[in-house]
Amino acid sequence: MSLFKARDWWSATLGEGEEFDQGCLCVGDVDNSGTGYDKVVVGSYMGMLRIFFPHANKSSEGGPADAQLLEVQLQNAIIQVEVGKFLSCSDLLHLAVLHPRKLSVYCISGTAGHIYHGDQYQLKLVYEHNLQRTACNMTFGTFGGVTDHHYLCIQSMDGMLMFFEQDSYTFGRFLPGFLLPGPLAYNPRTDSFLTVSSARQLESYKYETLTVASDAESRQDANLPLKSGGKRLMPDWTFVLGEQALDICVPSFSHSSASVLVLGERNLFCFDDNGHIRFMKKLEFNPSCFLPYASVTDGTINLLLGNHNNMLQVYQNVTLKWAAQLSFVPVAVRVANFPELKGVVVSLSSDGHLFCSYMGTDPSFFTTPKVDAREADYEQVEAEMKKLQRCIRELTRTQDILPKTDTGEDLLVNATVSSRMDKPSRALILDIDGLPVPSVTVQVHLKANSVLQSSKLFVCVQPPLAVTQDQFVLEPMGVGSKKVVEFSAYLNGRYPPADLTGDITISYSSPTELNPTGCPRVLQSRFVLPLALVCVPTSPAKSTKFKITVDTNQPPVDLSSIFQEFSAKAEDKDGTCLAFQFLSGAKVTMLASKTSQRYRVQSDSFEDMWLVVKELVQRFDQHFSKLGIKDFKKSFSGTLPLQDYFLSVDRHFQLRVNSQRYQDLLSDQAAQFRAIQRRLLARFKDKTPAPLQNLDTLLDATYNQMMALADAAAENQVLLVEAFVRVRSATHLLVLLLSLWQGLTPDQTAILEATLLPVLQDTPQLGWEECCDAAVSHLLRTCLSRSPKDQATSLAQAGGPELCLPQDTSRLKRHITLLCDRIGKGGRLTLCSEANVQVPAQVQSLVAPGGVEPIAEVAGEWGEVDVPKETTKFIKQKQPSKKVKKEKESKEKKDVSLEPSEVAVREEAERPGEPLKEAKKEKKEKKESKKDSSKEAKELKEESKKESKKESSKEKKESKEKKERDKDKEAKEAVKESGDKKVSRKSSVKVKEKKKESEAVED
Repeated sequence: MSLFKARDWWSATLGEGEEFDQGCLCVGDVDNSGTGYDKVVVGSYMGMLRIFFPHANKSSEGGPADAQLLEVQLQNAIIQVEVGKFLSCSDLLHLAVLHPRKLSVYCISGTAGHIYHGDQYQLKLVYEHNLQRTACNMTFGTFGGVTDHHYLCIQSMDGMLMFFEQDSYTFGRFLPGFLLPGPLAYNPRTDSFLTVSSARQLESYKYETLTVASDAESRQDANLPLKSGGKRLMPDWTFVLGEQALDICVPSFSHSSASVLVLGERNLFCFDDNGHIRFMKKLEFNPSCFLPYASVTDGTINLLLGNHNNMLQVYQNVTLKWAAQLSFVPVAVRVANFPELKGVVVSLSSDGHLFCSYMGTDPSFFTTPKVDAREADYEQVEAEMKKLQRCIRELTRTQDILPKTDTGEDLLVNATVSSRMDKPSRALILDIDGLPVPSVTVQVHLKANSVLQSSKLFVCVQPPLAVTQDQFVLEPMGVGSKKVVEFSAYLNGRYPPADLTGDITISYSSPTELNPTGCPRVLQSRFVLPLALVCVPTSPAKSTKFKITVDTNQPPVDLSSIFQEFSAKAEDKDGTCLAFQFLSGAKVTMLASKTSQRYRVQSDSFEDMWLVVKELVQRFDQHFSKLGIKDFKKSFSGTLPLQDYFLSVDRHFQLRVNSQRYQDLLSDQAAQFRAIQRRLLARFKDKTPAPLQNLDTLLDATYNQMMALADAAAENQVLLVEAFVRVRSATHLLVLLLSLWQGLTPDQTAILEATLLPVLQDTPQLGWEECCDAAVSHLLRTCLSRSPKDQATSLAQAGGPELCLPQDTSRLKRHITLLCDRIGKGGRLTLCSEANVQVPAQVQSLVAPGGVEPIAEVAGEWGEVDVPKETTKFIKQKQPSKKVKKEKESKEKKDVSLEPSEVAVREEAERPGEPLKEAKKEKKEKKESKKDSSKEAKELKEESKKESKKESSKEKKESKEKKERDKDKEAKEAVKESGDKKVSRKSSVKVKEKKKESEAVED
C-alpha cells in the first residue's frame, strides 16, 4: 500500500456493463443554482445521462443515491457532454450532448420539494441538430470574437469540421490530408482550432481562414483545382510531434503564461500560441488523461496526469510535485468545487467508477513491539551463515539463462498416447498407394494446484504430421480441478516425417491477492507418437542401395520381442529379419546376424532409415536396462556415408535456388504487369481515344505468365518443404552414426545436432545451408581447432559476412567432411574455450571407436540377403605405411635368428636410447605444432581480407586447386612406384592432410 494516495471523499459505481471514455465527464453549475458550486455530469456509451451533486455523507444511510440529481436514459450513445452558454437569448448555462448522429442541447431546471419530498430536476430539450456525418468529438467557444454566448464545432469521422451558431448550422470545412480524427480544442486567444492529424503533427487553423475557405458540401481531392470561389484550406502553423496525441487542452486561467498543452503517448508538450515549444516532458508510464489547473506561481502551469499504473501525478511544468495512488485507471479527470470542500479531484474509470478525492497521506501508526533481549547462539548463527553461503555458491555456479521453476507447479500436465490405432481413422487422407492411413489418439491430463485463468493449449507436430485440433481454449480451473483434452494425430503427406515427437504448450495466468490479473506463465510437455503411425510390416527386400550396421557387446536379441507390434504380421518367424513399409512408399529392412552381435538396417532410401535406426537404438537401451545390464554398449564400426548425405543436401539446395529464380521472375512479370496497366489507364483516361496497340493482349499474356509462375512457385515450395524434412532425417541419421562411431556423450551429441541443424524450417531470408556452414565453421575454429592460440585468434576476430544463399554447396561439404575427420581424430565437442587434446593414433588403433571391438563379417552371416559393394567415399583410420611394416618384419626375423641370451643383451642395450629417441620426437612434434599454429594464425588473419576478394578470384582459385590436385596425384603415383626410397610415406601424408585442412578452413 502506498503512503501517498488519493483520499476517498465520495464515490459511486455507475450501472453495470456500461462503458465510458474521455469526453463522458464534465463539471459545472448546470442547474444555474447561483451558488457557484459545481455538479458532476456523466454520460455513457449506453445512452445513460446522470447528474450528481456530491457531498460528504457522515451517516450510514443514503450514499450515492442522495447525491444523484437526475438519471435519464437517452436513445443514442453519448460521446461527449459539455456545459456552456449555448442559447443566444439567455445567459444561463445549458448542457450540450453529442451523439453519433445528433447534437442535443438541454436545459436542466430544479423545483424545490415540499414536506418530505426532495428537490426535483427535469431535463428539457431546447434544440437539436441531426448530423449528416458520424461525429467524433466537439469543442465550444467564442468563435470569431463573439461575447456572452458560445458556438459549437463538431469534428466528423471523415475529417469535416461542422460549425453551429446556437440553433443554426453555419458551414462545414474538410481538413486537408485527413485520414483519422484526432483531439480537437479551441484557443480563444488566437481564435484558432488545434488538432493533431494522422501525420502526427499539431496543426492550427484560424477561424477566419476556415470561414473564407472553399465550401465543403462534398469532399474534394486536395490535388484537384477548386470548382468554386474561395481559398484552399491551409494550416496557420504546424509542429511535428512524432507520436499520436491523446488530448489537447488550452488553459485560460492565466494570461501571463499563454500555453497550449498536448498529451502524447510518451511525452507531454507545451507550446505558446504561435506554435513554438516551451518545454517537453518525457513520461515514464503510459498516460491516460490530463487536466491543467490554476497555479499559485506566475508563469507556471499545474496539471493532473493519470496513467495506466493507477497513479494520479501532479506536475508543475516539468517537475513532479505529488503522486497519488488510485484503485483504477482514470480515463477522465476534472477539478470541482463543492460546499464542503473546494478543489476536489473528480476522476472516472472506463467501467463507471466515479471517484471524488483529495490529496493526502495515509501514515502507519504501527509500532514495533519490544522484544525480550536474549543471548545470541553463535553456533546456530554460524551454521545458518554456512548454509546461506552454500546456497549462494550453488546459485552462482549455475549458468542457466532461464530461472529455475518452483518445486510446486501450478499445473501438472501428463500426455499419454494410445497403444491402439483409431477405428475408424480420423486422417484426412484415407489411403496412400493402397495403404490405409491410421490415426492415434493423444490424451492430455491437466491437474490444477492453484486457480488458473486465461488458459490456452497449443499442439505442435512435425510436418507432414497433423492433428485434428491444434488449439484449445480452456475454462478457468480451480484448486484440485482436473481436465482432459483429447485429439488425434495422423500422417498428412506423402513422405515420412523427420521426428515423431510432438510438443504441447500451455499458457495461463495464476492470480494472487497482490496481482488479481495474474502473471502469464507457459508450461511445455512432449509426447512421442508410435512408429506404426507411419509404416506397416512387409516382406524384406533382398537387394538395397544403402546399408548401416550397428555393433553391440551383448548376445543377439530376437527382433520380434523388441518390435512386438510389427512381429504379428511379419513373414519371418525366427526373429532375425523384419521389414517396414512406409506409407509414402520406401521399404526398410532390419536384419540380425546369426553368428555375431551385429544388426543391419538397409533400404533404397537413405533418409527413410533414420526413424528405424533411431527406434532400434532406443529399444535396445530400454530392453537391456530392463534386464539390469549396465555395461551395454553399441557402436558403428563402418564408414560414414557422407556422399549419400550430400545427395540430400544438393537436392534441397537446388530447390532453394529454383525458389529464388521463381521469385525473381515473378517480380519482373509483376513490374511488367503494372507498367502495362498504367499505359492502359492513361489510354482510357485520354479525352481523345487512341488505339490500344495490343496492350490488352499483352496484359492477358502477362497475367497468364504470372499465374503459371505462381503455380510453379507454389509447387516448388511444397517440394522444398519435403526436401528439408528429408535433409533433417539424413542429418539426424548422420549425427546418430557419429555418436555411435566415436562414443559421444549426450552433451556432445546435443552440440553436434545443434550445429548441423541450427534451424527447424527454411525461410526466404535464412536457409539451412548458410546457417549450418556458419555453425560448422565456428566449431572448426574454436573447440575443434589445433591449438589454444588458434582459438584465441578466432575469438578475437570480428563477425563474419552476412548470411545469404551460397552459390553452391562445395564449401559446406568440405567443412562437414573436415568436421567428421577432426571428430574421428579425437576432437572434443565443447562450448568452453579450452583447447582440445587430440587422442594419439596409437591409442586409437587399440580399440575401435565407441568402446566395442569390431567383429569380422563371416560369409552367410546375414542369411540370403545380398550385400552389394558400396561405392561411396568414407573416412577411415590411418594405417602404417609399407616401409614401417617392412622394418618391423625384418626386425622380427633378426630377433628370431638370434639366441635368447643375445636377444636379452640387445634389449638391454636398446633401452637407454629409447628415452632419448622419445625426447627427440617430442621436440620435433612441438616444433611442428608451433609452425602449424603460426601458419594457422596467419591464415586466420588473412581470412577476413580474402573473404572480400573471394568472389572476384574464385575462378582463379579453382584452376589453381585443380593443378595442385593433379600434382598431388602424380606425386602419390611416383611414391607408390618408388617404394624403396628413404623418404617415409607417412610424413608426406601428414603434410598433405594439413594442407587440405588449412584450405578447407580458408574457404
